[in-house]
Amino acid sequence: MSNVTSVIEAYVTPIVEELNLVLVDIEFVKEGRDWFLRVYVDTPEGGIDIEQCVQVSERLSLVLDENDPIEENYYLEVSSPGAERPLKNEQDFNNAVGKLIFVKTYEPIKDMKEFLGTLDAYDGQTLQLTIKIKTRKVSVTIEKEKVALARHAIDFSA
Repeated sequence: MSNVTSVIEAYVTPIVEELNLVLVDIEFVKEGRDWFLRVYVDTPEGGIDIEQCVQVSERLSLVLDENDPIEENYYLEVSSPGAERPLKNEQDFNNAVGKLIFVKTYEPIKDMKEFLGTLDAYDGQTLQLTIKIKTRKVSVTIEKEKVALARHAIDFSA
């Protein structure tokens, strides 16, 4: 996590806790000429509304007006992480057990770098997935340190 996002995390954490929300992720990225500070929040149950995002945005804006660690001009965006929410921390992975997830790895495992399947187990160090290869189900074990990206997935075939 960059220094900017660490400072922003320290600013926004008390805000989301006071509103009984969950901080999912923070990004500070340049897109084209513009910089964006994106703060992703959710409810513990999942499913946040626009009014809750506005509350976080307004409160965080007040804090940033007083002490902004960012020198560049930027746009502040506070939003939901979406249905395909990223899995970032231990709690995210534990909550995803039994659910469909997408995982991308840094290096191939069984000649594959992308996996779509059910997270059967997570022990803090490895993910146990059941994936489909053609018509058969296969169990795959992925070391967490090899995970480049992990997120919830939506099954549109059901």
